[in-house]
Amino acid sequence: MFHAYPTDTWLEAPKQSFPSSLSANEFKSLFRGHPGGVAVITADAGEGPVALTVSSVVSVSAEPPLMIFSVSALSSASDVLSRAETVVVHLLDAHDVDLAKFGATPGADRFDQTHRWSTLATGEAVYEDVRAWVRCAVIDRMEVGTSTIIAVHALESRVMRDVQAGEPGDALVYHNRSWHRLGEHSKLDA
Repeated sequence: MFHAYPTDTWLEAPKQSFPSSLSANEFKSLFRGHPGGVAVITADAGEGPVALTVSSVVSVSAEPPLMIFSVSALSSASDVLSRAETVVVHLLDAHDVDLAKFGATPGADRFDQTHRWSTLATGEAVYEDVRAWVRCAVIDRMEVGTSTIIAVHALESRVMRDVQAGEPGDALVYHNRSWHRLGEHSKLDA
């Protein structure tokens, strides 16, 4: 069952200013060395689907099942994501790197015949043959700097390539402006 969440309580942006701050380049430099999992988000606010690649998907709660991700105001998908009631979050692995690159290509028609996609019974666009996808209801949005943080409640999912507990799987991560595969070769013994 879906529960509505108050739009002003889950997170509040700081309203104070600070005497100094990192520059955009310094901040980007910090995160080039911090890898992120890769996902493609699809949404439709009524005028046709949009998609974009992100490395900002984070699970924040298992009960209820909540996630957040951020979208730059510069993204061509940001307008639709600001109005869509639902999204599909596609969690990718190394087998999906072509889709990740495609979703990150400016100006690309992400729903032409290059990649196979279909429409769920509920109307959302979903890419087929990805590691996993989860259909979500948008429960909140917060404007922060030049981005929007979107909070979603997981409603339905499908896993095509499962990863067993303790196994490295074939994860796709974005690190230092390039795509990387995590696997047995990158596993460190504890």
